[in-house]
Amino acid sequence: MSVRRWTTAAAGALMTVAALGVSNPATAATPAPPGVTHEQNPRVPEGAVWTEEYFPSADHSGVELHADVLRPAGLPPHAKTPVILAVGPYFSHAGQTGPEGWPQTGPSSRFADFTTGTNLFARGYTYVMVDLRGFGGSTGCLDWVGPGEQADVRAAIRWTATQRWSTGKVGMYGKSYDAVTGLVGNNLRVGPLKAVVAQEPVWNMYNYLFSNEVPRPNVTGTPNAYNSIATMPTLPDDTGRYQANATYEQAHPECLADNLTNNDNPDLDSSYWRARDLATRAKGTNTPLFVTQGFIENNTKPEDMESYLDNHRGVERGWLGQWEHVRGNETNSSGQLLQGRAGFFDEVMRFYDFYLKGIRPAVHDPAYAIEDSTGVWRAQPTWPIESSDTTATLLDGEYVDDGAASALAAPSDQQWDMEHGADPAPPAARGLAPASGSYFTWSTPVKSRLRITATPRLTLRASAPGNVMVKLWDVAPDGTAVMFDENVALIEKAGRVGFDLKSTDWTLEAGHQLGVQIGTIGSGSWRDTPSGNTIAVTRARLDLALQNPRFDVPTQGDRSPFLDTYLRQYTRTLTGVGPGTFPLTLHTVAPD
Repeated sequence: MSVRRWTTAAAGALMTVAALGVSNPATAATPAPPGVTHEQNPRVPEGAVWTEEYFPSADHSGVELHADVLRPAGLPPHAKTPVILAVGPYFSHAGQTGPEGWPQTGPSSRFADFTTGTNLFARGYTYVMVDLRGFGGSTGCLDWVGPGEQADVRAAIRWTATQRWSTGKVGMYGKSYDAVTGLVGNNLRVGPLKAVVAQEPVWNMYNYLFSNEVPRPNVTGTPNAYNSIATMPTLPDDTGRYQANATYEQAHPECLADNLTNNDNPDLDSSYWRARDLATRAKGTNTPLFVTQGFIENNTKPEDMESYLDNHRGVERGWLGQWEHVRGNETNSSGQLLQGRAGFFDEVMRFYDFYLKGIRPAVHDPAYAIEDSTGVWRAQPTWPIESSDTTATLLDGEYVDDGAASALAAPSDQQWDMEHGADPAPPAARGLAPASGSYFTWSTPVKSRLRITATPRLTLRASAPGNVMVKLWDVAPDGTAVMFDENVALIEKAGRVGFDLKSTDWTLEAGHQLGVQIGTIGSGSWRDTPSGNTIAVTRARLDLALQNPRFDVPTQGDRSPFLDTYLRQYTRTLTGVGPGTFPLTLHTVAPD
């Protein structure tokens, strides 16, 4: 992947505007436009004026979209500002994923931390929240990021860019589902979209419900959860138009039924899932993109992340590290930043100010700030950076695909929607021998520290249909091991099987070995159907990208708290570790 940098060309012609972003400050004495202020309704953020708007989706389907618009208080109607846009299913007036007990209607507080933490309105930005079809005050059938929802995103960008109070420059912001819509916005190549901030997105919608044709436990739970959000009751003082639109699903029960049946298709190559393969559809796109991703995420996992970023050709910024499903600004009860790195909102606003206002940042931010498995942060011009590639030849072996839970199985990793990833309980078992349903291949001990980065890929030949799970283990000399990567696949028929594991950034200390476990799934993280077959594995190969930590460039950041939680959950003591049959070798030259 080529290096992405801040460039004048990427930003376009710089705007000579005030930091506030108002194009005609001489009219500041003009009466403010109609709307509701914080003093009139405490649900409206301080410093903002709230109005509601409606406009059609871009697919000519008759779907009407609802928007909550928050303008800086005191601005005249024609004062133009750049716009931060969020599009998603969580902006209902009644609540994000369920009723929140509000005594009166008002704009969603979903990203109140963002608007408050950035002082967004005082900085001269308008903030717009648009309900995807089927949610909040929008009509239509919910569409799981399909062509319909993609048309909604296109319409939302165009609408916000063409309003009389807009400069025509739009940035998107979100986390989880409404980060996905930011990726969609980039893929649509809509001119007014100048910057996207996407925290913990899903890079390919298929991967949230299936892994290589093996369903995840949430394959029915997640569609049901979104059906529930789509049918959330309105508030008594919502407008008649809002209430009428919000009852669309009740009047069209086929919307809910279709959402269940459409998403129950494991065929990755179907037209339904090809339309939702955001990574592939990102090819050649160039919207400046700022992403966050936890490598050990327990909800929206780093699957197809590298493919999306490789296909995207524009400027990229990213915080990548060892955290769960959290925002860049979130803290725990002790005040620790859950991603470990300070200054998220400051960096986000430098990003927006540059691409939406033309204000050059006084602070240099690295293109990528990355926390590896040791809890240490480094700066890189892109991700991944490899020192060398290697293909490990794995041992032949066999296992019984009986689905029996292994003593080495990772704890169950359930989900019910993108905002509620369940933390698996810590395992009680320790000091157990490998399960009969799998076998191991070991690397030789590494001679110096090395990092496994990017996206490992496994290929093998299987003698019979069934299921296969592959896990990667970081094994210390005393047998203490941490499982740091895994994935599964359906073996439809005897023959060649190939699939990616999750993207990773894991450092092996000198003397450690890589353990590769191949076997039956035996994990509550998938809803597999065991074949009962004894499956012989031959010609197994593991492709790895390696990086030399010796050349790391340090950057600011603390150890994310979830890393220690993860280590407690996924550490075992392995017995029978062999001397190793394949090496992991690093080049010693510095990367370009």
